[in-house]
Amino acid sequence: MPNRTSTCFVPALAAALFLSACGGKSDASAPGGAPGGAMPAAEVGYIVAQPADISFKAEAAGRLTPYRSADVRARVPGIVQRRLYDEGSDVRAGQVLFRIDPAQLQADSSAAQAALARAQAEAANATANAARARKLAPGKFISKNDLDAALAAERSANAAVQQARAALQGAQINQGYATVRAPISGRAGIQQVTEGALVGQGTATLLTTVDQIDPLYVEFSVGGNELTRLRQAGDGGGSSDITVILPDGSAYAHTAKLDYAGNVVNPATGAVKLRAVVPNPERLLMPGTFVTVRASLAEQKGAFRIPQTAVLRDAQGPYVLVVDAQGKAARKGLPEGRQEGADYIVDGGLAAGDKVIVSGLQRVQQPGQPVKGVPADAPKPAAKQG
Repeated sequence: MPNRTSTCFVPALAAALFLSACGGKSDASAPGGAPGGAMPAAEVGYIVAQPADISFKAEAAGRLTPYRSADVRARVPGIVQRRLYDEGSDVRAGQVLFRIDPAQLQADSSAAQAALARAQAEAANATANAARARKLAPGKFISKNDLDAALAAERSANAAVQQARAALQGAQINQGYATVRAPISGRAGIQQVTEGALVGQGTATLLTTVDQIDPLYVEFSVGGNELTRLRQAGDGGGSSDITVILPDGSAYAHTAKLDYAGNVVNPATGAVKLRAVVPNPERLLMPGTFVTVRASLAEQKGAFRIPQTAVLRDAQGPYVLVVDAQGKAARKGLPEGRQEGADYIVDGGLAAGDKVIVSGLQRVQQPGQPVKGVPADAPKPAAKQG
């Protein structure tokens, strides 16, 4: 009879040898393993930080307003006879816009002329009487009282002449107001009254407006706290040039110039009013249009510009990871900065030449981990084709 013990032992020994051949590999040869069990260095992309002078740029909503705006009003009473301009057209300073019936004003002027002639005649008579009294006074042929009265009458008559002359001048000025002229050069608006309307009766009736639209003002506001911070952080070396962005998103061809910055914060909005002058030679811009302005208000010396995606935050504040001299990820804390588009601007926390990690951050588990840094803008090798 066969030996049952030896028969069962052979399959068991074969199974043990099979398991040893399949699962007995060392940890060093495990897939993805490294000698000693260490993780491989994570590949990250970096940029080299370099300090630079960076302008503080502000973007705000603005509104276009006329450079000058003048109301054209009737300064004398009368009936409007004619409108002598095309509504919405450009007019020159001094150009006739309206004509008011001058009949009553001409009559007033004639009456003032007559009053002046009468005063001049009375003054001539008073002067002759005073001259006669002066001749008679040395011989005692006239009393002292009569002499004084003659001289006083002469002075009163001369004063009446001056008063009548001033009244005539005023009447002639009013007569000139019957011809209504443009006070400034610009674009005339729609007429507010029609021919036949009675104007200037008690109040100066508005006839139309004239707006100077070349150049134009663009008014905008910047937060008071932000403007103060910019002025403190910057050296005031910002440019006064301002880019105007039209409602369709395109940049206006002409550059605006900052000409006014307020010093008072609006308590309702917390903002400070600023104003710039923008050329409008082609008359493309119209007052009242809302635009976007981009201005450089100050300049920050020795600041760093890094991608916003490279900035991390924890309980201590913002920080970045850099590739240090030992090829490891190192933490560098940053002061609070400002965001400008996709960039983060800081004035400290980094040194010139620091390799700031901007890509592959998800591969870095913690500071001190070995990393393989490559320039973020380096071209990637082409994939091999099998």
